[in-house]
Amino acid sequence: MNNIPSVDLADFLSDDPKRKQKFVNEIGSAYEDIGFVSLKNHFLSDALVADLYKEVKSFFSLPVEVKESYEIEGLGGQRGYISFGKEHAKGKKEGDLKEFWHFGQEPSADANLAEDYPENVSVTELPDFNRTGMEAYRMLEKTGIYVLRALALYIGLDEFYFDHWATNGNSILRPIHYPPIQEEPKGAVRAGAHGDINLITLLMGASAGGLQVLRKDGEWIDAIPNEDELVINVGDMLERHTNNKLRSTIHRVINPPKEEWGTARYSIPFFMHPRSDMNLNCLPECIDSEHPKAYDDITAGEFLHQRLVEIGLIKK
Repeated sequence: MNNIPSVDLADFLSDDPKRKQKFVNEIGSAYEDIGFVSLKNHFLSDALVADLYKEVKSFFSLPVEVKESYEIEGLGGQRGYISFGKEHAKGKKEGDLKEFWHFGQEPSADANLAEDYPENVSVTELPDFNRTGMEAYRMLEKTGIYVLRALALYIGLDEFYFDHWATNGNSILRPIHYPPIQEEPKGAVRAGAHGDINLITLLMGASAGGLQVLRKDGEWIDAIPNEDELVINVGDMLERHTNNKLRSTIHRVINPPKEEWGTARYSIPFFMHPRSDMNLNCLPECIDSEHPKAYDDITAGEFLHQRLVEIGLIKK
């Protein structure tokens, strides 16, 4: 396998039980093997993607002092702007070569959450920035819920097991700008090798290459979706909840060849988090004599806090 498997959400959404089961089997086995797929026929329109990239590029083109005015102290980077080099991969000291923005959940009136989410930060210079970002947020959230339904069936759970936890969950939409590289980086890459924290991550096609996935045999392979596909991978929360049945695969964004250093890269992942009070305890369906329980019990909120400390967004 030299690229990640491709699956078609239209199979799952069809009225044909065989097509639906085909999707369940394909995405489940891919997540057991490499933890990544590319997905076609999601809910993001080409027009919405184009509008979002336009708004994101406009934001990152603003003067540094304007962008920094949206960096809110005390939020641990949960909302608004996070400046260049602030985040690093777990276990690394060098900051990643990127700056980014966070859109967060705007819960429904009847959400009945166990926590209060921070308010999103409005960008006054760009009147369509927040509206476009949250429209994309909703379409990615909708896509992710259908993917989780397929995985629930694959594991042997009720199809709608994840719906309550993922709806109104603490998900994050993160537009990222990797600026042109000006000089030889000292040990830093655009995004160091890491696993994601959350349940699943949905990534719309980045503006330049560089995303690589670590295969079981230790080889790095490029993750290259078709233009209309999302890359979707398992995060550490789901790996933990499924007792390692579904794999949270290490991935990275490498620096481009030197002749392409002058090219900026934009990327927009959606990190699908559950509500903070969801238990990530290993599911009984994923525990047997060959696969004993591998993790202590923990909630999603507790796990998220641990990891935000580890990657430098929250100080101890």
